[in-house]
Amino acid sequence: MVQTIELLSRHPAEHLSLARIVRATGMSRATAHAVLSQLTADGWTLRDEDGNYGLGLGLMAVARRTESAFPLRRLALDAMRALSVAHGAPVFLAEREQHSIVVTEVIGTPSVPWIRPGRHIPLAPPVCREFVAWAPAADRAAWLAAADPAHRVRLEAVLEAIRTRGYSVERLADDSAPMLEALASLRHSPVTDPLRHRLNALITDLITIDYLPDELTDQNAVVSVAAPVFASDGTVIASIVACPDTNLTATQLVDLADATIAAAETVTGNRPA
Repeated sequence: MVQTIELLSRHPAEHLSLARIVRATGMSRATAHAVLSQLTADGWTLRDEDGNYGLGLGLMAVARRTESAFPLRRLALDAMRALSVAHGAPVFLAEREQHSIVVTEVIGTPSVPWIRPGRHIPLAPPVCREFVAWAPAADRAAWLAAADPAHRVRLEAVLEAIRTRGYSVERLADDSAPMLEALASLRHSPVTDPLRHRLNALITDLITIDYLPDELTDQNAVVSVAAPVFASDGTVIASIVACPDTNLTATQLVDLADATIAAAETVTGNRPA
């Protein structure tokens, strides 16, 4: 049922045939028919006169009721829209969920296709740095210990820079980001040491982590700028991320970063200690 709802939610303006749902989910035709029959009976999906399926009003009612359990999205929307309009860039909200980060809202259309609502990003080095920079020293040390040894010195310097300036910068090329994520997840799976060393080498070849203050020039390739959202106890519970995906001067980067920080601070009204 979850697979079916997720599939239909990715095509909200379409009605999908049973055959297409079977192909996309890997369910048998009999299982898919049974699932859709129940969902349609409950009003979560609807079946049109051609026998195709779309989302139903019953699901929308449930979704609206569940919004109260996730207040950050509601609190952040106005600030995200204003930031997106003011700087002409897509903006998304990422919230922490245990050991991963979840994209919960997207304004505009980021050029990076994997940025979409519901996307999980592992809270693992070298990404999600704004979630780690203000963490207790022991948590930062554990995060750094999980990083490729070739990156640890730079990552430690970058975390200090993020705490000082208040934001992180992603400078990966579009096509490298999903590749990096896939390689990083493989690195932590049960693989042989030679393969792990090869994966580490590939990741090192793909990435330059963030910008340190003395590295900014008149042309800085900026995919995204992320500012943390703080809870009342000082922990980072989310981040607002602007995605210009273009070259910015140092002044333009700082202007965008300041606006992103301001947007993040409006969500809870909290600042780091």
